Amino acid sequence: MDRPSIPIDVDRRVRSAARFRCGYCWSPQHLVMARLQIEHIIPRAKGGRDGESNLWLACPICNGHKSDKTASADPETGETVPLFNPRLQAWTEHFRWAEDGIRIIGLTPTGRATVSALHLSDDPDALEVRSNWVLAGWHPPHD
Repeated sequence: MDRPSIPIDVDRRVRSAARFRCGYCWSPQHLVMARLQIEHIIPRAKGGRDGESNLWLACPICNGHKSDKTASADPETGETVPLFNPRLQAWTEHFRWAEDGIRIIGLTPTGRATVSALHLSDDPDALEVRSNWVLAGWHPPHD
């Protein structure tokens, strides 16, 4: 099934609103070798629309792990909770960087469920790249 393309002006606004970084792991476009992807916060497979209010940026790793997920179990409580919505929720309220600057720690049920579901702290490729960014002094982000 062909997907309608995102209009260029919407693409630009989403990238700008997302500050040119992944909404989940905060990887910035200037450090990611692949183009950050416009993703559907509520996936089309789950009834999500193509409207700008349902679009955000995700790196290929986070987008691949997210797939069509909208909720996941909080590993601490076992309760199923909605995944983090980068358009509506503040990253720093749900996550923080570990002391090593490589891993992301979930602070809330939504944060913990998102870390687990998107493998934010255990994807080997992401961890290797982030460790190199830390060595170069480029990571973690300070905002």
